[in-house]
Order: sequence, then C-alpha cells, then structure tokens
Amino acid sequence: MFTFIRSDLNNLKAYTPHPGGSSEIPLDRLDTNECPYDLPDNLKQKLAENYQQLIETNRYPDGSHLELKEAIAKYVNEATPSANISASNISVGNGSDELIRSLLIATCLENQGSILTAIPTFSMYSILAKTLGVPVINMGRKEANFEIDIPAAQDAINQTKNPAVRVVFVVHPNSPTANALTSEELSWLRSLPDDILVVIDEAYFEFSQISVVEELDRHPNWVILRTFSKAFRLASLRVGYAIAHPEIIINLEKIRLPYNLPSFSQAAAKLVLSHSQDVLSFIPEILKERSKLFTAFAKIPALKVWESAANFFYVRLTDEGLKLISEISQDEGLNSLMQQLKIQGTLIRHTGGGLRITVGTPEENQRTVERIQSIFSLMDNK
Repeated sequence: MFTFIRSDLNNLKAYTPHPGGSSEIPLDRLDTNECPYDLPDNLKQKLAENYQQLIETNRYPDGSHLELKEAIAKYVNEATPSANISASNISVGNGSDELIRSLLIATCLENQGSILTAIPTFSMYSILAKTLGVPVINMGRKEANFEIDIPAAQDAINQTKNPAVRVVFVVHPNSPTANALTSEELSWLRSLPDDILVVIDEAYFEFSQISVVEELDRHPNWVILRTFSKAFRLASLRVGYAIAHPEIIINLEKIRLPYNLPSFSQAAAKLVLSHSQDVLSFIPEILKERSKLFTAFAKIPALKVWESAANFFYVRLTDEGLKLISEISQDEGLNSLMQQLKIQGTLIRHTGGGLRITVGTPEENQRTVERIQSIFSLMDNK
C-alpha cells in the first residue's frame, strides 16, 4: 500500500511470542527457558524501596550504565578468575536482542557484509539481520550431535562474496539443541581471520558453567553475549550485555539508543548482582532436575532426546512416536504433541525441527513427564 515501505519487508513476518494456553487451567510455562522461580520476596521488597526512594521517574536513566558495567565486570571476573574484564569491555542492552541488532548495524549495513549461522539456532540472529536487509547464510549441523558442519561453513565463508561474511553467530550452549561448542568448533572459531566478527552467545552460562571469556585478550574480534533473563530471573526487565574489546564497545555505544535501559531495569540488575549467591541458589536444583528429566525422557520409546548443557532439552519423535501420534512428518507430529500438552497445561516450544522443553520446578517436570507418557499410552491403546 505504502510505496515508502521497503518492499523486502513483505517477505517477513513480525516476531510474535509463543501463544499462551487456556486461562482456565494453571500453566506450566516450559517454553521460553526462563527461571521457574521469581525473585525472592526480600529482593522484590528492596526493589520496591529502591523505586520509591531512589528513582526519580521524571528524570532520564543513567545513560552511561557505568555502575552497572562495573558490577557486571566484577561478576564476570569472579565467575571466571582467569578473565580480565573491566567496564570498558562491557556494553549493556535492552535485552541481548538490542546488542545483536547493534552488532549488525556496526558491521553489515549498506551491503558491507553478510552473516553466517548454523541452524537450528537462536532465530533472532536471522530475524534481526533480515529486518536490516543483511544477507543471511544458514549452514547445517550434524544430525547426530548438532555440531556445526565446519568444512561446509568454511567453504561458505570462502565462497561468499559481495558481500562477504562479516559476522559468525554461535550459541554456547546452542539453543534449541542445548549442546556446547566442541573443541573442534572452538578451534575453528579461533582460526577465523580478524576481519570476521565472532559472536559467542553465552545466554546459558550460569547453567553450563563453560565460557570463553578468558580468551578475549587473544581474540579481539570476539564478542560474548550474556543476559539477565535466564538464571538471574529478570526476563521481564530486559537486560543483556556484551563483553568485547574496548574498540568494539566504543562502536556499540555509538549505535545504541540513548537511555536505552530504564532506571528500574538497571537497579534490578545491580541488585541481583550484589545478591548473586542467593539469586543463583536454585541452579543446583535445576541441574539435578535436568538429570532426572533426561533419564525420564530417555525411557519414553516415542521420544529421541539429546543431553543438555543448558536449562532445557531438545527432543524429536522416533519412528514409533510418529506412528503412535498418527502423523507422517516430524513437524506435524511435534506440533500435535505440543498442542496436546498445551491442552493439559504444559507449554513447550516447537522450534528448529524439534521440541524445546525448559527444565522447570520438580512438580512441573513431573507433570510434563506424566502428561507425555499419558498421551502416548492413550494412543497406544487406540
């Protein structure tokens, strides 16, 4: 209708979150990899007091984020003692999505570069690139373990011209498949030339406890992304951060919108960092539940499940599962299972050719296993 709208946007769809289930039944929300527990009441009370006593709603937030950056740097160094991070290595975004978008603007606009991803992976890399008119090269992964097809990826980099690949995005561990980068994958990333930006998304670091942050000094073309939305329980407040060489950070600061992070979000992030031991205290339970869930899923003949280094699982249907669910294709069968679980009150995500199931509370996990077993048991008795 409007000729001033870019024509290529006609080929895109707006990103919409996974729809909720019926409000008539309680929902087990295992579809977005959030922490299943809200902040402790004492911290919520402190946030409320902070809002009442310190935050002036008629004033703009701190646009420098300096206090928050210093707190993040302290946390990163404590979590990884071999790291050497300062506030000059940190940029803060309205969620990691804003930082991904800023990285794309800084590297690839005006047909100056394309990006490479290995699918299935976090969809926002491609979505944000396409909204900016940045070409996307999607490579495959090995079906057995979802490792990147390194020879194919390297060939794509060598052969892609006008524009050449300027950014490689990986998740460590990957979403939705939950596998961490292998030594071979890391060696390949280390071998990439300095004129390619390597973005390593460590959104699930607190669950995997594996990081490459100590390698940043040796790889100035690397950027590490992290978030407060998962283990730090602040998904509703949208705080993400990038760790990188100061020159990259300077350019991200040029691109980000002024006052991009509200005062309340900054206050919440600083608060959880100052109480990180309490906020992260639920992680041993999640890891224990992760082990129990893997054992339970592995005993269901209709499911194929892969081990996880994060707080979620990736599953597909076996041939037996497809037969029981009376669907020919994997996607149709997965969608059917997802919808049946939704009716019973469990929300999971159908993405990347499989189902992504978040590790929830012990009660939520037990209900999920029982509901899946019940669905296939009923079908088996038809």
